[in-house]
Amino acid sequence: MIALTLPLPPTINTYYGMRPRGGRFVKPAGLAFRKAVADIVAAAGTPKLEGRVALFVAIHPADRRGQDLDNRAKSLQDALTHAGVWADDEQIDDLHLVRREVIKGGLVKVVITELKETA
Repeated sequence: MIALTLPLPPTINTYYGMRPRGGRFVKPAGLAFRKAVADIVAAAGTPKLEGRVALFVAIHPADRRGQDLDNRAKSLQDALTHAGVWADDEQIDDLHLVRREVIKGGLVKVVITELKETA
């Protein structure tokens, strides 16, 4: 089991941009978030997970404005992939997102569990 406290992910709309001729790129807010996640993962000595995983995410918004939880999930998964927690977020078989109380500045608490293979 891996438990991490991370900064609040940017929404997917501020994480990725689209190139005029097609293709996407990671915007500066996304790059900064990726780096912050990579630094936290490295400092925690998080091992790379090879198998199927369950991801539990408790999102603590920065304020009470309405927001879609799933708009933050993809940027979080992308940053965890980039940080080397797993090879690809396709490994996630069980995903839970919950909203928790507001915390100034916002943050997310993540618990990642490697799933056992079933026969």
